[in-house]
Amino acid sequence: MDRQEWMTQLRGATYRRDGVAVVALAQDSGRPEGMLQLLGDGLAAALGQRVDGARQEVADCVAALRERGWTGDTDLADQLDALAGSAPVPMLRPIPVDLEELAGIIEGDPMDVGGVLDLHTGEVWHQSTIEYVREGGDDIDVPDFDDPERCLWVHGEGSRDGYRDMVQFIDTVADPDRADRLTIAVDGRGAFRRFKDVLARWPGESARWYEFSNERQRGRTRAWLADVGYRIRH
Repeated sequence: MDRQEWMTQLRGATYRRDGVAVVALAQDSGRPEGMLQLLGDGLAAALGQRVDGARQEVADCVAALRERGWTGDTDLADQLDALAGSAPVPMLRPIPVDLEELAGIIEGDPMDVGGVLDLHTGEVWHQSTIEYVREGGDDIDVPDFDDPERCLWVHGEGSRDGYRDMVQFIDTVADPDRADRLTIAVDGRGAFRRFKDVLARWPGESARWYEFSNERQRGRTRAWLADVGYRIRH
């Protein structure tokens, strides 16, 4: 299968907690290199389900995470080692949160950044939704956003990390002409939109960027969660 299909299948298997499918994808000889953050979460479920081959894939994933050392990689490696019984359990409280949803209020749209993380359910509330509810919006069941035992306010950290991701990705583009075009695109206001518009000319590079960006952002969000005392509940 091609890399985009592999990613789609991994994402689905991870969210379904289908450990058998995750291990099969990890063992696929054609799998993309470097997709360790999402894969690690999928392998955590496979390890808990005692899927054949999961322990070896976890060990390989941990080694790759520690060697790469991106933000959040050590946090995930420590959690996987603990699940495998080869290291102490990190002193972090587990929470069933979706890292991509949480990333949306940390590094998302500047017009809608920030919000609340429900510490009981893992639900993520965007700032715009909170304002709508407080202004008398739909009668929906909401937590007490001002209860510090229940809700953690999340302040957006802006787009600086996302911009650095673009610059670092450009360094991985092998074609000099493409790299030059992308370098010009990220100069000045509107850099994100221009970057994506230029990148859309080359589907292969665009797919690589999506993987790279998702991996970086997922790791940063995991590290942010660890910094405030929590980890994903696997």
